[in-house]
Amino acid sequence: MSLRFTVSKSDGVRRPSDIQGEVNQLFEGDEPNTSTAAEGEDAVGSEVVVELKGDSNPKESSPFINSSDAAAEKSQQYDGKNMALFEEEMDTSPMVSSLLSSLANYSNLPQGSKEHEEAENNEAESSRKKPIKAPQLGTLMGVYMPCIQNIFGVILFLRMTWLVGIGGVVGCFVIVFICCSTTMLTAISMSAIATNGVVPAGGAYYMISRSLGPEFGGAVGICFYLGTTFAGAMYILGAIELLLIYIAPKAAVFPLEGLEGAEAEAALLNNMRVYGTILLFSMATVVFVGVKYVNKLALVFLACVILSILAVYAGVINTGWDPPEFPVCLLGNRTLVSKNFDVCAKTIESANGTVTTQLWRMFCDSPLLNATCDKYFVANNITQVQGIPGVTSGVLAENMFGTYYEKGDLIARKNMESVEDQDDPLTNSNRYVLADIGSFFTLLVGIYFPSVTGIMAGSNRSGDLRDAQKSIPIGTIAAITTTSFVYMTSVILFGACIEGVVLRDKFGEGVHGNLVIGTLAWPSPWVIVIGSFFSTCGAGLQSLTGAPRLMQAIAKDGIVPALRIFGHAKANGEPTWSLLLTVCICEIGILIASLDAVAPILSMFFLMCYMFVNLACALQTLLRTPNWRPRFKFYHWALSFLGMSLCLTLMFICSWYYAIIAMLIAGSIYKYIEFAGAEKEWGDGIRGLSLSAARYALMRLEEGQPHTKNWRPQLLTLVSTDSEQNIEQPRLLSLTNQLKAGKGLTIVGTALVGSYLENQEQTQRAEQALRKLMETEKVKGFCQVTVSSNLRDATSHLLQASGLGGLKHNAVLVSWPRNWRQGDEHQTWRNFVELVRETTAASLAMLVPKNIAAFPSNGERFTEGHIDVWWIVHDGGMLMLLPFLLKQHKVWRKCKIRIFTVAQLDDNSIQMKKDLTTFLYHLRIEALVEVVEMHDSDISAYTYEKTLVMEQRSQMLKQINLSKNEREREIQSITDSSRGSIRRKNPAAVTTQLSVTEEPAADSKEEKPEEESKSASSPVSPPAQVQLIHDNTTPTTPATPATLLTPTEGAKSPGEQVQRTWTEKCDGEPAKPPGAATPESIKDIFNMKPEWENLNQSNVRRMHTALRLNEVIIKKSSEAKLVLLNMPGPPKNRTGDENYMEFLEVLTDGLNRVLLVRGGGREVITIYS
Repeated sequence: MSLRFTVSKSDGVRRPSDIQGEVNQLFEGDEPNTSTAAEGEDAVGSEVVVELKGDSNPKESSPFINSSDAAAEKSQQYDGKNMALFEEEMDTSPMVSSLLSSLANYSNLPQGSKEHEEAENNEAESSRKKPIKAPQLGTLMGVYMPCIQNIFGVILFLRMTWLVGIGGVVGCFVIVFICCSTTMLTAISMSAIATNGVVPAGGAYYMISRSLGPEFGGAVGICFYLGTTFAGAMYILGAIELLLIYIAPKAAVFPLEGLEGAEAEAALLNNMRVYGTILLFSMATVVFVGVKYVNKLALVFLACVILSILAVYAGVINTGWDPPEFPVCLLGNRTLVSKNFDVCAKTIESANGTVTTQLWRMFCDSPLLNATCDKYFVANNITQVQGIPGVTSGVLAENMFGTYYEKGDLIARKNMESVEDQDDPLTNSNRYVLADIGSFFTLLVGIYFPSVTGIMAGSNRSGDLRDAQKSIPIGTIAAITTTSFVYMTSVILFGACIEGVVLRDKFGEGVHGNLVIGTLAWPSPWVIVIGSFFSTCGAGLQSLTGAPRLMQAIAKDGIVPALRIFGHAKANGEPTWSLLLTVCICEIGILIASLDAVAPILSMFFLMCYMFVNLACALQTLLRTPNWRPRFKFYHWALSFLGMSLCLTLMFICSWYYAIIAMLIAGSIYKYIEFAGAEKEWGDGIRGLSLSAARYALMRLEEGQPHTKNWRPQLLTLVSTDSEQNIEQPRLLSLTNQLKAGKGLTIVGTALVGSYLENQEQTQRAEQALRKLMETEKVKGFCQVTVSSNLRDATSHLLQASGLGGLKHNAVLVSWPRNWRQGDEHQTWRNFVELVRETTAASLAMLVPKNIAAFPSNGERFTEGHIDVWWIVHDGGMLMLLPFLLKQHKVWRKCKIRIFTVAQLDDNSIQMKKDLTTFLYHLRIEALVEVVEMHDSDISAYTYEKTLVMEQRSQMLKQINLSKNEREREIQSITDSSRGSIRRKNPAAVTTQLSVTEEPAADSKEEKPEEESKSASSPVSPPAQVQLIHDNTTPTTPATPATLLTPTEGAKSPGEQVQRTWTEKCDGEPAKPPGAATPESIKDIFNMKPEWENLNQSNVRRMHTALRLNEVIIKKSSEAKLVLLNMPGPPKNRTGDENYMEFLEVLTDGLNRVLLVRGGGREVITIYS
């Protein structure tokens, strides 16, 4: 393939030969020579030819977008056709003309049987690819005849007369009508699906899997495969039954002569097993050698079927004026086995007088007339009746209603007198025709239904049809109409032509061992016997040919990982491994050895397949999928539901335990595919059903807020990513999984900074990382990535836009910002505080785990320990609910819950404990309760010093404009000198105030300054949620001495200052004031006086509360596995945001795992059921 480029003029003119050489070097992988050659302008307008090496054939033909057409063809399509406007999109948007041309010639279908034959016939020429001929089969030979061959089978020839005799004409007609109606309704649904687009070879499996999804498709496809495989076993058993009973009885390996009862039955079954296995492996060899032989023999087998049926109808017509001679000998009303005697009489008259017959010797101990004989034989006469009285005989009235037998019952004629003593035991039972199995209506349904299967033979050959969308509906429905007519007329004609005892004689023992339907045939019974033998062999070959290809199609789809090995094939495409599996399963049916036992098994699998075909059509119709546009218009969802109901009913009518087993098999396969199968998106109807159900549920959720009983945490988990889009806090998803015992919604979101158009790759990588981590942590939910110009807006968008309708998050899980004090992380904590404000405004709960890296993974287990809940303010019950949810997870299951609450001076702590215990009892939550008393105390010097350092830090950043490094050094010097002053003047105040030490100030680096105004004389009282415990006795201004202005003055009389200012500390020791230690150098720089009396009193009270609470929590819960704590809200005035972070840091200082919790403003737990 070559491309031609025209060289146009540029600033540097070069020779065509140079350009050609560079182009060749580029495409051959060498570096082009970049030397310039300014030699004239003869290069302008010259052409350079580029030879593209390699295979230019497309790997997969597709007429749709992104097909593998050559780039030159695309450029030619757009060039010179006024299509320059679209030239930049030509790689993804081909011209309509080329698209239509590709669609018209599209033939990307799996190979049909013709291609397999061509592959076998041309193995020597396999190196040269031959063009595949277009399929030429029409409706008659492609659909109608294959369906006729598959529907007419062994049941018609071997069991139809018996079914009429046992069930009666009426009962059997009902069975035939129900079964044929089921297949007709299924064919209508199948026609709609098959004409809704191109159906490649694969038939029912392809239609169901693409309509209902890979789970249903795989489950039903495997059931259809098992049904087809057991159908092969049934056909082989039917052929062996014809061979050993009607064609060559002497060929039995286990002789039946002289055996009676169970021994004779066992010998017959063993013969079936031996010959069935031999025939199975013979057929498998034929299929393995080549499918072409099966296809060539198919017409011969089809001719046998048609000839046999025509012989039956000819025989029925012939009985009108010349009934065949098939006498039946009766003793009383009992049918005698005819093979043991030659004359139907007790005695015959001869020249020598009365002579006894073989029949006499069967029932008497000697041939003499005075011999001792069977009582029933003596009391009843011998009667000979015509087995085929003819269509005009009126025998139809006698056969109108059925007669059901138990196993071993005598086959007796209706409306005929007999003399018998009920007390006498049955003797010489082997002389009579007996019922070999117990019969009942549902058994007849199970045995008959396989005779109407095979309706999908045409759709299975869709790859070979000239016009599948036209041929499949017409051919299939015509075949079902024809076969239904034959079956229904057969029921009536058999009942009108054949004597009832002959109809009920399954193996023709009363008519000299003839096939019962053969006795009716014209011109000879052998027409039916030989024809039915070959037709059953042909049907068996078709099953052994079709089943492996079905398994191969399932394996190649990759939806069942365990079956992938069966997708391998020979060089010509023959599924060798699938054939081996099919033979093994078929052998199981052969070992059962009973046609009547195998038939209900395959009935289950076929009925399940047909049921899902109807379900697929009904779903597609009701959901009104835009792609649902079948050419076949004569369908309706009600007909599909009726067909589905009939299939389900017939499954339980045939055999309820087989039906349950089949459903369990299909359900197990469904769950296996769902759990381990490859994910496929086939636009299936189940997905459409899920969307409809989801839309309905979402609309219902919009009707109002959920009741408190239905409240559960719908989490929006916010994680951050690094520059490579890897998740920085994986343990956050572990905590999410542990909290999801309440199920509900989970959305894991992350925010990226930049433009969406420029960061699509990063967005996709982040989404993939989220999905992978969610899968690893077993978090079931959704992931969402938002891109915005800054992180704050992106997080806000996530908070606002996540969820849909009533299915929105009601809680936000976000980790505590690490290293927030560092200067380069100034925006992190600002974003965090704004996020807290937004969740409060949106009435969302908020969960903030601190030190998330220390939280346990899902694989860890706590064998003991406590989950401590510090319930300080009421948050709607979140603090009660969260530990309960955590304990449902195996990580926290062994931990015990302890609930602490704080009592003030005016509270009755004993009554509080009783009330809390009662409340937890009504909530059905087991927990230990403890009330912690926190008496009011004056504010300690340590509190003032902490507040002083905090405000100095803020003031400094607001009044100076230093570079980043200088700012960090100044902060360090301020904090170090302040702390050093405290240690020099009052060391006891630092070492004995609290058991919790302050974090090193070296890590305290502040952020960009913001203007703020503080008034020490008029502090703003924080709200209740901000100031957790209000100190009622705390004075508005501290009682510090007015002369405490300099460190030297403050150091002169510390004892006096203690007496005048501070009360005793919590531990009973007298507090010592540390003094305001601000270095002179700092005063000079900032020109300010950071004395204690000028501190913001609101900040002082908050710091006091944080320190006191932290002291108590450390004392009680230092060994707890997890501490849950009310999270105070941020200040309404944004100028104090950095102080808010400091308060929370002090509140949680010294604790290993902390979960800060803010309620969403509504009750989430209730005592009512």
